[in-house]
Amino acid sequence: MTETPGNTTRRTLLCGAAAVLAAGGTVAVSGCSSSASSSSSSAQPAGPVDVGPAADVPVGGGKVYRDQKIVVTQPTAGQYKAFSAKCTHAGCIVDQVQQAQIQCPCHGSRFAITDGSVQDGPAPSPLPEYKVAVQNGNLQVTPA
Repeated sequence: MTETPGNTTRRTLLCGAAAVLAAGGTVAVSGCSSSASSSSSSAQPAGPVDVGPAADVPVGGGKVYRDQKIVVTQPTAGQYKAFSAKCTHAGCIVDQVQQAQIQCPCHGSRFAITDGSVQDGPAPSPLPEYKVAVQNGNLQVTPA
């Protein structure tokens, strides 16, 4: 939808209201950018991140590590995959892994646990894949 002075989108109105409320303070407004590639103030660490025990990731499913913005899946026993937990549509953090799909709560995008590919939109591209290794029973994820 094209914006004109008399045709303000709901997103623009909500983001403007959030900006007014944030005056004098800091607030994070999720989804106010129309581009999923907008820059973030928090960069991913360069080295491996220990997200916890490999045993916490079920076979045929996965686990979302919200604080680290990482999702780890185990498509088959002993095969771990790691992806960015940031949806490629609007930047929301995926919230669960069910029925062999990584699910985003914001607009319904679904991603495959095997390769992060889009199974159901509106996400335009797959979740970025990260390197993952098991060391001493813990998952070590290296963001790209």
